[in-house]
Amino acid sequence: QICFSLVKLLLYLAHSPLGSIVLLDFQPRQFVMVDGNLKVTDMDDASTEELSCKEDNDCTLDFPAKSFPLKCSAVGKCEGINEKKNLFNAYRYFFTYLLPHSAPPALRPLLSDILNATGDLRYGINETLEAFEKVLHLYSSGLYLQEKPLLLKDYISLKGFRTVEGEGYKCWPSYSHLGCLLSIHSAEEAAAICNSQSQCQSFIVTQQRTWTGRPLASFQSSWTDLIPDTNAVVYIKRSASSGERL
Repeated sequence: QICFSLVKLLLYLAHSPLGSIVLLDFQPRQFVMVDGNLKVTDMDDASTEELSCKEDNDCTLDFPAKSFPLKCSAVGKCEGINEKKNLFNAYRYFFTYLLPHSAPPALRPLLSDILNATGDLRYGINETLEAFEKVLHLYSSGLYLQEKPLLLKDYISLKGFRTVEGEGYKCWPSYSHLGCLLSIHSAEEAAAICNSQSQCQSFIVTQQRTWTGRPLASFQSSWTDLIPDTNAVVYIKRSASSGERL
C-alpha cells in the first residue's frame, strides 16, 4: 500500500501543472499516510528546475552507490532527470525495504522485477505504475492462486461463532503483533495457510477487510471456548475436532 501510493504520488509530481517536480530532500520522514494515501509533509525542498546541459556527458545522475547517464535534450535540459531522481530515491528508501516482504510467493517474482527495473532505472514512472497495478489486480482478484487440492473439505465450519481471544499464536507477516492475522482471498486459501502451519487448528474469517478489499483471517492454535459472533465464521480441522463435541 505504501509503495503503490508513493508511485501514484510520484506520477503526479512528474506530470504536475508546474512541470516535473523533484523532491530534493527525499527521506521517509518527509512522508505521512493520510486515509491510506501517502502525502508529502514538506515541499520546501521541492524544485521544478531541471539540470541544464550542452551534451550528454553533462547529464549524469549520481547517487552514493550508482550513477546513471542521461540524454541532453534539444532544449538543453537533461531529459527526465527529476522523475528519475524521485524514482530511484523511492527504490532505495522504500521499495528495497518493503517490496521483498509480505507478498504471497506467486507474486514475489513480479515484485522482484519492479525492484530490479527501478533500481536500474529501466522503468520510468509510467511503467512502474503499470507494473504495480498489474500486481495489485492479481492480488485483489486472487488470480495469483495456483490450482491446488481443495482443502476446505477437511474443515468443519460454524457460522456465527468465533473463538475466545488469547488462543492465537504469532506468525509473520501478521496484521496483529498479538497473534496470526493474515489477509486471504477466500476460505480455501485460509485452509491452505492453516495446513502449512503446524500450530494451526482453526481459523476465523470475519467481515473485516484490508485496503484491497481482502478479508482478514485469524489463525488459532485451539478451537475450544466458542462464543457467538454474527459477523464471523470459524473453521475447525476435522482431525482436531475428532473425539470432541461441537
